[in-house]
Amino acid sequence: MRASRVLSILMILQARGRVTAEAMAAEFEVSVRTIYRDVDELSASGVPVHADRGPGGGFQLREGYRTQLTGLTPDEAQTLLLAGVPGALTDLGFGSALASAERKLLAALPQGQASRAAASRQRVLLDPLDWYRRVEQPRFLTDVARAVWNQTPIAVRYESWTGRRARTLEPLGLVLKGGVWYLVARVEAAVRTYRVGRITSLKTLEGAFEPPARFNLAKHWAAELARFDRERLRGQATVRVGEGALTRIERLGADAAEAVRASRPDREGVRTATIPIESLEHAAIELLGLGPHLEVVAPPELAQRVRELALAVTRLYDARRSARSTKPRPSSTTSPAT
Repeated sequence: MRASRVLSILMILQARGRVTAEAMAAEFEVSVRTIYRDVDELSASGVPVHADRGPGGGFQLREGYRTQLTGLTPDEAQTLLLAGVPGALTDLGFGSALASAERKLLAALPQGQASRAAASRQRVLLDPLDWYRRVEQPRFLTDVARAVWNQTPIAVRYESWTGRRARTLEPLGLVLKGGVWYLVARVEAAVRTYRVGRITSLKTLEGAFEPPARFNLAKHWAAELARFDRERLRGQATVRVGEGALTRIERLGADAAEAVRASRPDREGVRTATIPIESLEHAAIELLGLGPHLEVVAPPELAQRVRELALAVTRLYDARRSARSTKPRPSSTTSPAT
């Protein structure tokens, strides 16, 4: 374990330059004293590590020093190949680069490790698209990705739910969620999210921009998801769910499904649970889709709206059946030839 950590410290110093003992201790979840001992071991083995103590200090390799370590364990090789499973990188225009990198990786491995690492690709398949959905192929995805990498602003026309809008964006990052690509970008000092597939035109502008200080895409996205749920799920409903709806309860969303499954069934197998909802109209349509296996207990306004929708559906089919039954039937007799 210690030998692996010492090697990892060498890789970090080579990749990042100056790094503090506190930062490495936090990354490896060890004490600062342990990091100093590991660095001393590196120095004793001939690695030129320079240490600056005191505030603002840290460790760094001598300028120009590069290790020639190329060894990979079998697990590390498999991990790298699985991390490059085709899909997202191909969408972003890196398909050929990915294939070339994989060939070089396999060529650098011993024969036994190469065969095992290559076989791992045949045993794990990543399919990020949810059921009942088609693959979305945004027209301007590679252009957006290029702007993200190069930190160049773009002028776009965007099809939002309120209509088409022209925007000048500073692309900060791309997120793939449920098979759909989203662009996180700064616009007029605010950071907003845009669905890449709804960009109808794009022009790359001159110059470059600096991202907001300390912007972190993963943290920003997590905060946006939490905010979205808070704003979306503004109400609650109490429902009685029969066993016939349990296999389809996920259609109401993860929060609702968890609440139903966590409730204890009665003797008839019916579960009573309080679930979050967006609005009365949205909830009525979604709950009606579970048919006679779900009953709304509260609020009464929601129960009434579900009843109204069910009656409207019934009237629709009754009217069509009535129209078919009263439609004149064609005569079975034929006119005599003249």
